[in-house]
Amino acid sequence: MENTNTMHLCTAGKGMNIKNIFFTEHGITVMFFAFIIFSIAIPGSSKAQLNYEQLIQAGPADAEKLLEAYTRPLFHGFGLGMNSGWTNTAQTLGPLHFDLRIVGTGSLVPSSKQNFNVTQIGLSSNLRPSDPRNIISPTFTGDTKRNGPRMDLFDGNNTRLISFELPKAIIKNFVPTPQLQLTVGFFANTEIMIRAAPKIRLGEHFGSISLYGAGIKHNIVRDFIPKEVNKTPFDLSLLAGYTTLQYSLDLDLQPQNTMIPEAAEHLKDFSGQQLYARFNNFVLQATISKQLSVFTPFVSIGYSISGANLGLKGNFPIVNSIRNDRLAYITYTDPFKLKRTYLKTLRGDVGFQVKLPILRIYGSYGFSGGYEMLSAGIGIGI
Repeated sequence: MENTNTMHLCTAGKGMNIKNIFFTEHGITVMFFAFIIFSIAIPGSSKAQLNYEQLIQAGPADAEKLLEAYTRPLFHGFGLGMNSGWTNTAQTLGPLHFDLRIVGTGSLVPSSKQNFNVTQIGLSSNLRPSDPRNIISPTFTGDTKRNGPRMDLFDGNNTRLISFELPKAIIKNFVPTPQLQLTVGFFANTEIMIRAAPKIRLGEHFGSISLYGAGIKHNIVRDFIPKEVNKTPFDLSLLAGYTTLQYSLDLDLQPQNTMIPEAAEHLKDFSGQQLYARFNNFVLQATISKQLSVFTPFVSIGYSISGANLGLKGNFPIVNSIRNDRLAYITYTDPFKLKRTYLKTLRGDVGFQVKLPILRIYGSYGFSGGYEMLSAGIGIGI
């Protein structure tokens, strides 16, 4: 009987073979969004495979814990990156002047965040590693060559139902977050910043994504020094920024032909399954800078808050028992919704802006909560 169940296990669930993302006519749009897609292949890797459906087969409670442990450094790095790149100077643009910039930020994930112990995340007693000695699994960042440990799912009678391997990492230690931003000068030494992109479908395996955000910055020094005075000892500004990103991916977890429902009420329509997420990022930041001809160095300190809502919509068949020598499933509708705050931390940044007649060049280094952030960008402005 156990061998039969193991055979069922190997065919249960569908993995996703994800091809490389190529820079087509979508150009910047694809670069901007690709990092957050869970099923992503970084250039240089021919394939990446994330078995969402297999993870879901662990059951709602355990799938939620596995997904949270696996994605935590991604969400943390993503939050830091999305809260970066708002400004590279304490100066503000004059009324109706603008700056259009493309900035790429990479968050470096420390090695201590690149794996997790499957026995320490609160999994139920029904889900256990096949080999008690193999209990360390990579997160989204970490070991990109080896899968995590194989896990066995048991029923209430301690009979093994299915097994599956936890996924390997998709990227090593660098979470990229490119940004496209328009900044417009307002009145009273203030400027408004806008980040936006409409809903874009990136393909069957990549899902759909949309983004918007807004920020405001005010130069305090100019409140005390008349605008007729061109030069100031330094500039000091306060900034507040908010960015939200919404993501959805269609899933397809279907009962295999040999599976049966435990009861008639579990026989349902399994179309319309979806993984969805909403990421919210907020930053408060004080920046001091000094313009030296075309070169302006800056130092800033801020506070970041970043959170995510992640969940599943639709009906999902979850293997629960064996009936008449066949795997039997029960159906969960909207199995779980995960809401977590991944950042509540101080951050520091140092960097520069080079301001040419039209061209702008940006660079900075940041640190927060054991993570490091590197940013570089280019823009145009008047």
